[in-house]
Amino acid sequence: MQNLENTVDRIRELIDNETEQQLSEELASYHSADIADIFQELRPEERFACFTKLDEEKAAEVIEYLTPQLQVEILGEIDEGLASRLISKLPHDEAADVLGDMEEDESQVYLDNLPEKFSSELRELLTYNDDTAGGIMNPLVLTVAANMTVKEALETIRIKAEKENMELYYVYVVDKHNHLLGVVSLRTLLTSPVNLSVADIMIKDIVKVHVDDYQGHIADVFMKYQFNALPVVDLYDHIKGIVTWDDVQDVVEEETTDEILTSSGIVTDLGDDDDDVLTGSLGHAIKARTPWLFITLIGEFIAVSITSRYDTTFSALPVIAAFMPLLAGLGGNIGTQSITLMVRGMSTGYVTLSSSWHYIWRETVTGISIGCIFGVLVALVTWNWQHNVELGIIVGLAMSLNMTIATMIGTCTPLILKKMKIDPAVASGPVIATTIDVIGLAIYLTLVTWYLISV
Repeated sequence: MQNLENTVDRIRELIDNETEQQLSEELASYHSADIADIFQELRPEERFACFTKLDEEKAAEVIEYLTPQLQVEILGEIDEGLASRLISKLPHDEAADVLGDMEEDESQVYLDNLPEKFSSELRELLTYNDDTAGGIMNPLVLTVAANMTVKEALETIRIKAEKENMELYYVYVVDKHNHLLGVVSLRTLLTSPVNLSVADIMIKDIVKVHVDDYQGHIADVFMKYQFNALPVVDLYDHIKGIVTWDDVQDVVEEETTDEILTSSGIVTDLGDDDDDVLTGSLGHAIKARTPWLFITLIGEFIAVSITSRYDTTFSALPVIAAFMPLLAGLGGNIGTQSITLMVRGMSTGYVTLSSSWHYIWRETVTGISIGCIFGVLVALVTWNWQHNVELGIIVGLAMSLNMTIATMIGTCTPLILKKMKIDPAVASGPVIATTIDVIGLAIYLTLVTWYLISV
Protein backbone atom coordinates (compact mmCIF):
# COMPACT_ATOMS: atom_id res chain seq x y z
CA MET A 1 0.00 0.00 0.00
CA GLN A 2 1.19 3.50 -0.76
CA ASN A 3 1.76 6.09 1.96
CA LEU A 4 -1.07 5.77 4.50
CA GLU A 5 -1.68 9.51 4.73
CA ASN A 6 -2.03 9.84 0.95
CA THR A 7 -4.31 6.81 0.84
CA VAL A 8 -6.60 8.23 3.53
CA ASP A 9 -6.78 11.53 1.64
CA ARG A 10 -7.70 9.63 -1.51
CA ILE A 11 -10.45 7.69 0.29
CA ARG A 12 -11.86 10.89 1.80
CA GLU A 13 -11.88 12.53 -1.61
CA LEU A 14 -13.90 9.65 -3.05
CA ILE A 15 -16.35 9.81 -0.12
CA ASP A 16 -16.81 13.59 -0.49
CA ASN A 17 -17.34 13.31 -4.24
CA GLU A 18 -19.86 10.50 -3.72
CA THR A 19 -18.13 8.35 -6.33
CA GLU A 20 -19.39 5.08 -4.84
CA GLN A 21 -18.24 2.79 -7.65
CA GLN A 22 -14.71 4.16 -7.53
CA LEU A 23 -14.71 3.92 -3.75
CA SER A 24 -15.72 0.24 -3.92
CA GLU A 25 -13.01 -0.50 -6.49
CA GLU A 26 -10.41 1.42 -4.50
CA LEU A 27 -11.17 -0.48 -1.29
CA ALA A 28 -11.25 -3.82 -3.13
CA SER A 29 -7.67 -3.23 -4.28
CA TYR A 30 -6.30 -3.17 -0.72
CA HIS A 31 -5.51 -6.04 1.61
CA SER A 32 -7.91 -6.35 4.55
CA ALA A 33 -5.13 -5.47 7.01
CA ASP A 34 -4.44 -2.28 5.06
CA ILE A 35 -8.13 -1.35 5.12
CA ALA A 36 -8.08 -1.80 8.89
CA ASP A 37 -5.16 0.68 9.07
CA ILE A 38 -7.11 3.12 6.89
CA PHE A 39 -10.18 2.80 9.15
CA GLN A 40 -8.03 3.81 12.12
CA GLU A 41 -7.49 7.21 10.48
CA LEU A 42 -11.06 7.83 9.32
CA ARG A 43 -13.90 9.46 11.24
CA PRO A 44 -16.79 7.18 12.35
CA GLU A 45 -19.13 8.29 9.57
CA GLU A 46 -16.35 7.80 6.98
CA ARG A 47 -15.62 4.31 8.30
CA PHE A 48 -19.29 3.38 8.00
CA ALA A 49 -19.45 4.74 4.44
CA CYS A 50 -16.44 2.61 3.46
CA PHE A 51 -17.56 -0.51 5.30
CA THR A 52 -20.88 -0.62 3.48
CA LYS A 53 -18.99 -0.77 0.15
CA LEU A 54 -17.20 -4.01 1.05
CA ASP A 55 -18.56 -7.43 0.11
CA GLU A 56 -19.32 -9.72 3.05
CA GLU A 57 -16.19 -11.87 2.72
CA LYS A 58 -13.93 -8.84 2.66
CA ALA A 59 -15.89 -7.13 5.45
CA ALA A 60 -15.46 -10.18 7.70
CA GLU A 61 -11.71 -10.20 7.04
CA VAL A 62 -11.49 -6.48 7.87
CA ILE A 63 -13.38 -7.04 11.14
CA GLU A 64 -10.75 -9.59 12.11
CA TYR A 65 -7.94 -7.01 11.76
CA LEU A 66 -9.68 -4.13 13.57
CA THR A 67 -9.09 -3.15 17.18
CA PRO A 68 -11.76 -4.32 19.67
CA GLN A 69 -13.16 -0.78 19.96
CA LEU A 70 -13.65 -0.44 16.19
CA GLN A 71 -15.11 -3.94 15.92
CA VAL A 72 -17.82 -3.09 18.44
CA GLU A 73 -18.40 0.32 16.86
CA ILE A 74 -18.88 -0.94 13.30
CA LEU A 75 -20.95 -4.02 14.20
CA GLY A 76 -23.19 -1.80 16.30
CA GLU A 77 -23.86 0.54 13.36
CA ILE A 78 -24.71 -2.00 10.67
CA ASP A 79 -27.81 -4.14 10.27
CA GLU A 80 -28.12 -6.83 12.95
CA GLY A 81 -28.57 -9.59 10.39
CA LEU A 82 -25.48 -8.52 8.44
CA ALA A 83 -23.47 -8.27 11.66
CA SER A 84 -24.48 -11.82 12.60
CA ARG A 85 -23.46 -13.12 9.16
CA LEU A 86 -20.07 -11.39 9.42
CA ILE A 87 -19.42 -12.84 12.87
CA SER A 88 -20.31 -16.31 11.58
CA LYS A 89 -17.58 -15.98 8.93
CA LEU A 90 -14.87 -15.31 11.52
CA PRO A 91 -12.67 -18.05 13.03
CA HIS A 92 -14.20 -19.29 16.27
CA ASP A 93 -11.58 -17.72 18.54
CA GLU A 94 -11.84 -14.36 16.76
CA ALA A 95 -15.65 -14.44 16.90
CA ALA A 96 -15.50 -15.22 20.63
CA ASP A 97 -13.14 -12.27 21.16
CA VAL A 98 -15.50 -9.94 19.30
CA LEU A 99 -18.51 -11.06 21.34
CA GLY A 100 -16.48 -10.93 24.54
CA ASP A 101 -15.78 -7.22 23.97
CA MET A 102 -19.50 -6.43 23.73
CA GLU A 103 -22.01 -5.84 26.50
CA GLU A 104 -23.51 -9.13 27.68
CA ASP A 105 -27.04 -8.41 26.43
CA GLU A 106 -25.71 -7.32 23.02
CA SER A 107 -23.54 -10.42 22.58
CA GLN A 108 -26.50 -12.58 23.62
CA VAL A 109 -28.57 -11.16 20.75
CA TYR A 110 -25.87 -12.15 18.24
CA LEU A 111 -25.48 -15.60 19.78
CA ASP A 112 -29.21 -16.17 19.37
CA ASN A 113 -29.02 -15.15 15.69
CA LEU A 114 -25.98 -17.25 14.77
CA PRO A 115 -26.24 -20.82 13.37
CA GLU A 116 -27.00 -23.21 16.22
CA LYS A 117 -23.77 -25.24 16.03
CA PHE A 118 -21.56 -22.16 15.69
CA SER A 119 -23.43 -20.44 18.53
CA SER A 120 -23.06 -23.41 20.91
CA GLU A 121 -19.32 -23.61 20.17
CA LEU A 122 -18.92 -19.90 20.86
CA ARG A 123 -20.90 -20.17 24.09
CA GLU A 124 -18.46 -22.83 25.30
CA LEU A 125 -15.47 -20.66 24.37
CA LEU A 126 -16.95 -17.71 26.26
CA THR A 127 -17.08 -19.79 29.45
CA TYR A 128 -13.28 -19.86 29.61
CA ASN A 129 -11.11 -17.11 31.05
CA ASP A 130 -9.84 -14.78 28.30
CA ASP A 131 -6.25 -15.32 29.45
CA THR A 132 -6.29 -19.13 29.21
CA ALA A 133 -5.82 -21.67 26.44
CA GLY A 134 -9.59 -22.25 26.42
CA GLY A 135 -10.15 -18.55 25.84
CA ILE A 136 -7.84 -18.26 22.82
CA MET A 137 -8.20 -21.70 21.21
CA ASN A 138 -10.05 -22.61 18.02
CA PRO A 139 -12.41 -25.56 18.73
CA LEU A 140 -12.27 -26.79 15.12
CA VAL A 141 -9.64 -29.54 15.19
CA LEU A 142 -8.59 -31.90 12.42
CA THR A 143 -8.81 -35.40 13.95
CA VAL A 144 -8.61 -38.94 12.62
CA ALA A 145 -8.99 -42.34 14.27
CA ALA A 146 -5.91 -44.40 15.19
CA ASN A 147 -7.16 -47.48 13.35
CA MET A 148 -7.55 -45.67 10.01
CA THR A 149 -5.15 -46.29 7.15
CA VAL A 150 -3.25 -43.37 5.67
CA LYS A 151 -5.58 -43.46 2.68
CA GLU A 152 -8.70 -43.28 4.89
CA ALA A 153 -7.15 -40.49 6.96
CA LEU A 154 -6.42 -38.37 3.88
CA GLU A 155 -9.97 -38.83 2.62
CA THR A 156 -11.34 -37.85 6.04
CA ILE A 157 -9.16 -34.72 6.06
CA ARG A 158 -10.38 -33.74 2.58
CA ILE A 159 -14.04 -34.08 3.59
CA LYS A 160 -13.63 -32.21 6.88
CA ALA A 161 -11.60 -29.42 5.28
CA GLU A 162 -14.35 -28.90 2.67
CA LYS A 163 -17.11 -28.70 5.30
CA GLU A 164 -15.30 -26.61 7.94
CA ASN A 165 -12.79 -23.76 7.80
CA MET A 166 -10.10 -25.70 9.66
CA GLU A 167 -6.48 -24.83 10.37
CA LEU A 168 -4.36 -27.36 8.43
CA TYR A 169 -1.24 -27.54 10.60
CA TYR A 170 -1.27 -30.99 12.17
CA VAL A 171 -3.64 -33.95 12.28
CA TYR A 172 -4.50 -35.22 15.76
CA VAL A 173 -5.21 -38.87 16.42
CA VAL A 174 -8.05 -39.69 18.82
CA ASP A 175 -9.96 -42.72 20.06
CA LYS A 176 -13.75 -43.12 19.88
CA HIS A 177 -14.13 -41.05 23.07
CA ASN A 178 -12.08 -38.17 21.63
CA HIS A 179 -9.06 -38.80 23.89
CA LEU A 180 -5.85 -37.45 22.37
CA LEU A 181 -3.56 -40.33 21.42
CA GLY A 182 -1.02 -38.82 19.06
CA VAL A 183 -0.23 -36.36 16.29
CA VAL A 184 0.75 -36.69 12.63
CA SER A 185 2.05 -33.97 10.35
CA LEU A 186 0.48 -33.54 6.93
CA ARG A 187 3.91 -34.10 5.42
CA THR A 188 4.15 -37.52 7.09
CA LEU A 189 0.66 -38.49 5.90
CA LEU A 190 1.34 -37.44 2.33
CA THR A 191 4.67 -39.29 2.12
CA SER A 192 3.67 -42.53 3.90
CA PRO A 193 2.41 -45.69 2.16
CA VAL A 194 -1.38 -45.50 1.87
CA ASN A 195 -1.95 -48.91 3.43
CA LEU A 196 -0.10 -48.10 6.67
CA SER A 197 -2.11 -47.57 9.86
CA VAL A 198 -2.18 -44.06 11.33
CA ALA A 199 -1.23 -45.61 14.69
CA ASP A 200 2.05 -46.78 13.14
CA ILE A 201 3.19 -43.34 12.01
CA MET A 202 1.79 -41.05 14.69
CA ILE A 203 3.94 -39.39 17.37
CA LYS A 204 2.77 -40.46 20.81
CA ASP A 205 4.93 -38.07 22.85
CA ILE A 206 2.64 -35.07 22.45
CA VAL A 207 3.32 -31.52 23.59
CA LYS A 208 -0.05 -30.13 24.69
CA VAL A 209 -1.62 -27.47 26.89
CA HIS A 210 -4.59 -27.59 29.24
CA VAL A 211 -7.72 -25.48 28.76
CA ASP A 212 -6.97 -23.63 32.01
CA ASP A 213 -3.28 -22.94 31.31
CA TYR A 214 -2.61 -19.21 31.28
CA GLN A 215 -1.42 -17.55 28.11
CA GLY A 216 2.03 -16.67 29.47
CA HIS A 217 2.77 -20.39 29.95
CA ILE A 218 1.41 -21.15 26.48
CA ALA A 219 3.70 -18.56 24.91
CA ASP A 220 6.68 -20.11 26.74
CA VAL A 221 5.77 -23.57 25.38
CA PHE A 222 5.54 -22.23 21.83
CA MET A 223 8.90 -20.45 22.13
CA LYS A 224 10.52 -23.62 23.50
CA TYR A 225 9.20 -26.13 20.95
CA GLN A 226 8.64 -23.84 17.92
CA PHE A 227 5.45 -25.61 16.81
CA ASN A 228 2.90 -23.99 14.51
CA ALA A 229 0.02 -25.23 16.66
CA LEU A 230 -0.58 -27.02 19.96
CA PRO A 231 -3.55 -29.18 20.99
CA VAL A 232 -5.66 -28.08 23.97
CA VAL A 233 -7.07 -30.79 26.26
CA ASP A 234 -9.30 -30.92 29.32
CA LEU A 235 -8.70 -32.74 32.62
CA TYR A 236 -9.61 -36.07 31.03
CA ASP A 237 -7.32 -35.58 28.02
CA HIS A 238 -10.21 -34.95 25.62
CA ILE A 239 -9.04 -32.71 22.80
CA LYS A 240 -10.96 -29.42 22.95
CA GLY A 241 -9.23 -27.29 20.34
CA ILE A 242 -5.92 -25.93 19.09
CA VAL A 243 -3.88 -22.82 19.76
CA THR A 244 -1.98 -21.56 16.71
CA TRP A 245 1.15 -19.45 16.33
CA ASP A 246 -0.85 -16.33 15.37
CA ASP A 247 -2.84 -16.64 18.60
CA VAL A 248 0.43 -16.75 20.52
CA GLN A 249 1.78 -13.79 18.56
CA ASP A 250 -1.16 -11.78 19.87
CA VAL A 251 -0.46 -13.12 23.37
CA VAL A 252 3.20 -12.11 23.23
CA GLU A 253 2.24 -8.62 22.04
CA GLU A 254 -0.29 -8.34 24.85
CA GLU A 255 2.20 -9.61 27.44
CA THR A 256 4.86 -7.18 26.20
CA THR A 257 2.40 -4.29 26.38
CA ASP A 258 1.40 -5.36 29.88
CA GLU A 259 5.05 -5.56 30.93
CA ILE A 260 5.82 -2.11 29.55
CA LEU A 261 2.81 -0.56 31.29
CA THR A 262 3.53 -2.33 34.57
CA SER A 263 7.19 -1.27 34.49
CA SER A 264 6.02 2.33 34.13
CA GLY A 265 3.81 2.10 37.21
CA ILE A 266 0.53 1.74 35.30
CA VAL A 267 -1.99 -0.73 36.74
CA THR A 268 -3.14 -3.18 34.04
CA ASP A 269 -5.52 -5.48 35.95
CA LEU A 270 -8.55 -3.19 36.13
CA GLY A 271 -10.66 -5.52 34.00
CA ASP A 272 -10.42 -3.52 30.75
CA ASP A 273 -8.13 -3.71 27.74
CA ASP A 274 -4.68 -2.16 28.17
CA ASP A 275 -5.44 0.09 25.19
CA ASP A 276 -8.07 1.82 27.30
CA VAL A 277 -5.31 3.48 29.33
CA LEU A 278 -4.53 5.53 26.25
CA THR A 279 -7.79 5.60 24.31
CA GLY A 280 -10.42 4.86 26.95
CA SER A 281 -12.24 7.06 29.42
CA LEU A 282 -10.49 9.68 31.54
CA GLY A 283 -11.66 7.90 34.68
CA HIS A 284 -10.02 4.63 33.60
CA ALA A 285 -6.74 6.42 32.80
CA ILE A 286 -6.72 8.08 36.22
CA LYS A 287 -7.42 4.80 38.06
CA ALA A 288 -4.67 3.04 36.12
CA ARG A 289 -1.99 5.65 36.71
CA THR A 290 -2.50 7.06 40.21
CA PRO A 291 -2.02 4.07 42.61
CA TRP A 292 1.74 3.74 42.15
CA LEU A 293 2.14 7.51 41.95
CA PHE A 294 0.64 7.82 45.44
CA ILE A 295 3.17 5.28 46.72
CA THR A 296 5.93 7.21 44.96
CA LEU A 297 4.69 10.39 46.62
CA ILE A 298 5.14 8.73 50.02
CA GLY A 299 8.68 7.73 49.02
CA GLU A 300 9.52 11.27 47.99
CA PHE A 301 8.19 12.58 51.32
CA ILE A 302 10.66 10.19 52.97
CA ALA A 303 13.40 11.75 50.83
CA VAL A 304 12.27 15.23 51.92
CA SER A 305 12.32 14.05 55.56
CA ILE A 306 15.88 12.78 55.17
CA THR A 307 16.99 16.00 53.54
CA SER A 308 15.42 18.13 56.30
CA ARG A 309 17.55 16.35 58.92
CA TYR A 310 20.70 17.78 57.33
CA ASP A 311 19.85 21.50 57.58
CA THR A 312 23.12 22.30 59.31
CA THR A 313 25.06 20.43 56.62
CA PHE A 314 23.44 22.49 53.86
CA SER A 315 24.07 25.68 55.82
CA ALA A 316 27.74 24.86 56.29
CA LEU A 317 28.32 23.79 52.68
CA PRO A 318 25.47 24.94 50.36
CA VAL A 319 27.23 23.73 47.19
CA ILE A 320 26.47 20.10 48.08
CA ALA A 321 22.88 20.64 46.91
CA ALA A 322 24.16 21.09 43.34
CA PHE A 323 25.36 17.46 43.21
CA MET A 324 22.09 15.85 44.36
CA PRO A 325 20.44 15.66 40.88
CA LEU A 326 23.69 14.19 39.52
CA LEU A 327 23.73 11.38 42.06
CA ALA A 328 20.01 10.65 41.75
CA GLY A 329 20.10 10.63 37.95
CA LEU A 330 23.06 8.26 37.50
CA GLY A 331 21.99 6.01 40.36
CA GLY A 332 18.47 5.73 38.97
CA ASN A 333 19.71 5.06 35.45
CA ILE A 334 22.13 2.26 36.32
CA GLY A 335 19.51 0.71 38.63
CA THR A 336 16.95 0.79 35.81
CA GLN A 337 19.46 -0.84 33.47
CA SER A 338 19.96 -3.74 35.89
CA ILE A 339 16.21 -4.12 36.43
CA THR A 340 15.54 -4.14 32.68
CA LEU A 341 18.24 -6.76 32.06
CA MET A 342 16.92 -9.04 34.81
CA VAL A 343 13.23 -8.69 33.93
CA ARG A 344 13.93 -9.32 30.26
CA GLY A 345 16.24 -12.21 31.09
CA MET A 346 13.56 -13.86 33.22
CA SER A 347 10.84 -13.32 30.60
CA THR A 348 12.98 -15.02 27.92
CA GLY A 349 14.10 -17.84 30.23
CA TYR A 350 17.81 -16.95 30.30
CA VAL A 351 17.68 -15.96 33.97
CA THR A 352 16.19 -18.44 36.43
CA LEU A 353 16.00 -18.52 40.21
CA SER A 354 18.47 -21.42 40.25
CA SER A 355 21.05 -19.36 38.33
CA SER A 356 20.33 -16.10 40.16
CA TRP A 357 23.55 -15.97 42.21
CA HIS A 358 25.62 -15.93 39.04
CA TYR A 359 23.77 -12.87 37.75
CA ILE A 360 23.75 -11.14 41.14
CA TRP A 361 27.53 -11.50 41.34
CA ARG A 362 28.04 -10.45 37.74
CA GLU A 363 25.87 -7.32 38.10
CA THR A 364 27.49 -6.43 41.44
CA VAL A 365 30.95 -6.51 39.89
CA THR A 366 29.60 -4.50 36.94
CA GLY A 367 28.09 -1.93 39.31
CA ILE A 368 31.30 -1.61 41.32
CA SER A 369 33.38 -1.20 38.14
CA ILE A 370 31.10 1.41 36.56
CA GLY A 371 30.67 3.14 39.94
CA CYS A 372 34.44 3.44 40.33
CA ILE A 373 34.83 4.84 36.83
CA PHE A 374 32.16 7.49 37.29
CA GLY A 375 33.25 8.11 40.90
CA VAL A 376 36.77 9.00 39.80
CA LEU A 377 35.44 11.13 36.94
CA VAL A 378 33.04 13.04 39.23
CA ALA A 379 35.77 13.48 41.86
CA LEU A 380 38.14 15.02 39.31
CA VAL A 381 35.48 17.36 37.89
CA THR A 382 34.39 18.44 41.40
CA TRP A 383 37.97 19.05 42.47
CA ASN A 384 38.65 21.15 39.36
CA TRP A 385 35.38 23.09 39.79
CA GLN A 386 35.42 23.72 43.56
CA HIS A 387 39.20 23.52 44.09
CA ASN A 388 38.49 21.24 47.03
CA VAL A 389 40.15 17.81 47.02
CA GLU A 390 38.20 16.52 50.03
CA LEU A 391 34.82 17.49 48.57
CA GLY A 392 35.77 15.84 45.27
CA ILE A 393 36.63 12.61 47.08
CA ILE A 394 33.36 12.71 49.08
CA VAL A 395 31.19 13.28 46.00
CA GLY A 396 33.11 10.65 44.02
CA LEU A 397 32.83 8.09 46.82
CA ALA A 398 29.10 8.81 47.17
CA MET A 399 28.70 8.32 43.42
CA SER A 400 30.54 4.97 43.50
CA LEU A 401 28.52 3.65 46.45
CA ASN A 402 25.24 4.93 45.03
CA MET A 403 25.75 3.28 41.63
CA THR A 404 26.91 0.01 43.20
CA ILE A 405 23.97 -0.21 45.59
CA ALA A 406 21.52 0.83 42.83
CA THR A 407 22.85 -2.00 40.66
CA MET A 408 22.43 -4.53 43.47
CA ILE A 409 18.87 -3.34 44.20
CA GLY A 410 18.02 -3.45 40.50
CA THR A 411 19.38 -6.99 40.22
CA CYS A 412 17.93 -8.52 43.38
CA THR A 413 14.46 -6.96 43.45
CA PRO A 414 13.05 -8.73 40.34
CA LEU A 415 14.40 -12.05 41.63
CA ILE A 416 12.83 -11.53 45.05
CA LEU A 417 9.50 -10.61 43.47
CA LYS A 418 9.69 -13.69 41.24
CA LYS A 419 10.29 -15.84 44.32
CA MET A 420 7.22 -14.23 45.94
CA LYS A 421 5.23 -14.97 42.74
CA ILE A 422 4.79 -11.25 42.00
CA ASP A 423 5.26 -9.88 38.47
CA PRO A 424 8.97 -8.86 38.30
CA ALA A 425 8.05 -6.01 35.92
CA VAL A 426 6.74 -4.15 38.99
CA ALA A 427 10.37 -3.77 40.03
CA SER A 428 11.12 -1.33 37.25
CA GLY A 429 8.31 0.98 38.26
CA PRO A 430 8.65 4.35 39.95
CA VAL A 431 8.69 2.84 43.47
CA ILE A 432 12.06 1.18 43.00
CA ALA A 433 13.45 4.29 41.32
CA THR A 434 12.33 6.31 44.34
CA THR A 435 13.93 3.78 46.71
CA ILE A 436 17.24 4.13 44.89
CA ASP A 437 16.95 7.93 45.10
CA VAL A 438 16.28 7.83 48.87
CA ILE A 439 19.18 5.48 49.59
CA GLY A 440 21.57 7.45 47.39
CA LEU A 441 20.55 10.71 49.04
CA ALA A 442 21.08 9.26 52.52
CA ILE A 443 24.55 7.95 51.61
CA TYR A 444 25.62 11.26 50.10
CA LEU A 445 24.43 13.50 52.92
CA THR A 446 25.87 11.17 55.58
CA LEU A 447 29.29 11.22 53.92
CA VAL A 448 29.24 15.02 53.60
CA THR A 449 28.23 15.39 57.25
CA TRP A 450 31.07 13.12 58.39
CA TYR A 451 33.45 15.20 56.28
CA LEU A 452 32.29 18.46 57.88
CA ILE A 453 32.58 16.98 61.38
CA SER A 454 36.12 15.79 60.66
CA VAL A 455 37.26 19.21 59.51
